[in-house]
Amino acid sequence: MNFFKKKPKLLKPGTPAPDFKLKDHTGATVELAGLRGKRILLWFYPKADTPGCTLEGKSFRDRAAQLPDDQIILGISFDDVQDNCAFAEKFGFPYRLLCDTTKAVGVAYGACTGTDAKYPERVTYVIDKDGTVEWAEKVTDIEAHVHAALAHLSDA
Repeated sequence: MNFFKKKPKLLKPGTPAPDFKLKDHTGATVELAGLRGKRILLWFYPKADTPGCTLEGKSFRDRAAQLPDDQIILGISFDDVQDNCAFAEKFGFPYRLLCDTTKAVGVAYGACTGTDAKYPERVTYVIDKDGTVEWAEKVTDIEAHVHAALAHLSDA
């Protein structure tokens, strides 16, 4: 066990959210700067169609319809378009799953320490309408986390 392994650090509230331009599960390009004016719940998940990620994704799915039009959910993993598309279709996710195949966004958001990471850590951010981080949390309990994240997103 390497006790000196660098641990990722979450962005602090008040920090500008790093911009990104990624493909979603349909192959369309999503750019954070293009989403200004919307509050964003951005959740990093380790791997499409695995038990914990499925539980988290379905929990967000089941509550997504209750969000107003100016609030959106974006999932993000290191999976490619094909894997994220199959995941989204299998479980009927009404939100976009982003494909960070270079892992650069994961590094920028503290979901991993480098591009050699196999998977991102399970972390979630709420980004305000101006592109600033409002809230960040490393997930330890998926169900409690989903409730907390959506409650924070709704606190506008």
